[in-house]
Amino acid sequence: MSDTEKQFEHVIAICRDLYAEKLQDYGASWRIMRPASLTDQIFIKAKRIRSIEEKGKALIAEGIRSEIIGIVNYGIIALIQLELGYTDTVDITNEKALELYDKHMTVTKNLMYAKNHDYDEAWRGMRTTSYTDLILMKIYRTKQIENHEGKTLVSEGVDANYMDMVNYSLFGLIKLEYGG
Repeated sequence: MSDTEKQFEHVIAICRDLYAEKLQDYGASWRIMRPASLTDQIFIKAKRIRSIEEKGKALIAEGIRSEIIGIVNYGIIALIQLELGYTDTVDITNEKALELYDKHMTVTKNLMYAKNHDYDEAWRGMRTTSYTDLILMKIYRTKQIENHEGKTLVSEGVDANYMDMVNYSLFGLIKLEYGG
């Protein structure tokens, strides 16, 4: 396993562990959320990251790291919701929620590995603030697609944008955890 793969597996484990702990606290209460609400939740987190980056400090104890983890986990939840649809009740077990998380994270991670091969790890030379901007751009694209009821002429769909948001967040988390 390459250093990149080890680093990705490490930061994914951080995100998954928090997801699992929150399942213990709340169950899969997120099942009621519509995809547009999840897009807005990711938007709030990305805007807070950008605000902290620009102001140089946070007044709330949780910093950029926790917001990045939140984007990863809400991005995976959004992919689950796209697959299952939303409900008015919690209709899956914690075990099923973890199974779905792993399924969608695997697809997302495999996309990143393929792109990483083609782009030759260009993300390592990027500034972390660029990840924030790219995530915000993907959010605005997603909102536009949602406003068009999922219809696009030539662009990827909402799912591809969520996967990119997750992967940009994982890049940022690797940089926070390992430096660079």
